Amino acid sequence: MNRNDIQKAIESGKTVLGIEFGSTRIKAVLIDEDHAPIASGSHEWENRYDNGIWTYSLDDVWAGLQDSYQNLSSEVLEKYGAPLRTVGAIGFSGMMHGYMAFDKDGNLLVPFRTWRNTITGPASAELMDLFQFNIPQRWSIAHLHQAILNEESHINDISFLTTLAGYVHWRLTGQKVLGIGEASGVFPIDSTINDYDKGKLDLLDERLKTENVPWKLQDILPKVLVAGEAAGTLTAEGAKLLDPTGQLQAGIPLCPPEGDAGTGMVATNSVAERTGNVSAGTSVFAMIVLEKALSQVYPEIDMVTTPTGKPVAMVHSNNCTSDINAWVDLFRQFTDALGVEVSQSQLFELLYQQALVGDADGGGLMAYNYLSGEHITHLEEGRPLFVRTPESHFTLANFMRTHLFSSLGALKIGMDILFENEQVEIDQILGHGGFFKTKDVGQKIMAAAMDVPVSVMETAGEGGAWGIALLAAYMLHKAEGEPLETYLSNHVFAGENGTTVAPAEEDVAGFAAFMERYKAGLVIERTAVETLK
Repeated sequence: MNRNDIQKAIESGKTVLGIEFGSTRIKAVLIDEDHAPIASGSHEWENRYDNGIWTYSLDDVWAGLQDSYQNLSSEVLEKYGAPLRTVGAIGFSGMMHGYMAFDKDGNLLVPFRTWRNTITGPASAELMDLFQFNIPQRWSIAHLHQAILNEESHINDISFLTTLAGYVHWRLTGQKVLGIGEASGVFPIDSTINDYDKGKLDLLDERLKTENVPWKLQDILPKVLVAGEAAGTLTAEGAKLLDPTGQLQAGIPLCPPEGDAGTGMVATNSVAERTGNVSAGTSVFAMIVLEKALSQVYPEIDMVTTPTGKPVAMVHSNNCTSDINAWVDLFRQFTDALGVEVSQSQLFELLYQQALVGDADGGGLMAYNYLSGEHITHLEEGRPLFVRTPESHFTLANFMRTHLFSSLGALKIGMDILFENEQVEIDQILGHGGFFKTKDVGQKIMAAAMDVPVSVMETAGEGGAWGIALLAAYMLHKAEGEPLETYLSNHVFAGENGTTVAPAEEDVAGFAAFMERYKAGLVIERTAVETLK
């Protein structure tokens, strides 16, 4: 679309808005009738570690949302000369899982407990035994059950339990709902009915009778919706919350709020069987749409769903690029001390490219990027470490290669369960997130780790905000009975350009050698957690 057409679409409300709450950035994306991004706005934020809890304050949530929306609105006015007063539809997404519990008056009972917390081990184990189904520590139900086991005083006052995306959607529409992909990180889903698993609800309600809680689970959980369903409209109060200037009009329809896993699948067109995607940024997770159920329960594999309810095997690692970012910042301090002007993006490009000229296995170096705990390797806390022997080949190239390898180490352990134990087959992996920002580097490292081709689309950088905008557009424009995968393939990704990198034999062997050291050296990380308090 040309500028004049886009301006008319903005003025007539034919655009669609998607906003995602990521771990380090809140991003807003406005798309046109061709599903192409035409404006964006963002707000940087960071979680806090308060009293042993990784959290964000509610003030941070609303200040960040309003700032990202205002930045987008200003860009729209600047680029197209039209104020943003309405859109065709809106979608909200957020980092999955976590725990937000509210009383009957809508007050948050305890600080938001994010996905990053690994404090629910006993509850996770008990629920896994009860359900014979993996319940990861970051899931909302694990946090709820752990709070019950801890006999926390707020339990009896809970009226509503939701996630970050669900909370924002609720405040803007009044609707207590979740998209099914996001809901699958709250409580196990039965994909035959696209709702919470009723048998497991009954099992836990029966177990909770001994705790004398005054509610049943079904009464406090959000309603489950699938992609394409209507999820309420923007209220007058919600419009003012999103846009305090008062320009944005009420009455705009919203799609079901989704998690970043689901929006990542949509943004990479990975919602059909035999497709998979890896989202790699602060955390890293792989989503593989299954052709058949897994043969057994694995603590390392989460069973979630696509935004339409199809079963998905999810391998989630809490830590990915945070430690690399810290090292890059150290190099930036060095260049600053030298008085050399190098932009942050140039520095990342330079250092990431170095990884491609290192030894295939990283030269015998070892790093653990555990800023926080890592459930796949059974560590409740993290201590970032860099280790080498006197014989290691200690070069900048090997240093960077090792840190990029390490960012995928825990993920690789989980993926090997799918590939080796379950013989899961996929045709390729679609990558998105900051890990893939530097041309070729992230793709080559990921291809070495997964031993499958890794593709990155030109739109991959748009990420989950674009993904939730596409889900809102699907709700608005889909034909009667048109499946999500058909809509995406025919209307969004037809003719989409991208690059594919096949795994190089030498790199695959090098990563395998690195992983042998990685697994053997986990005892060092455990010792660091125990001794460095």
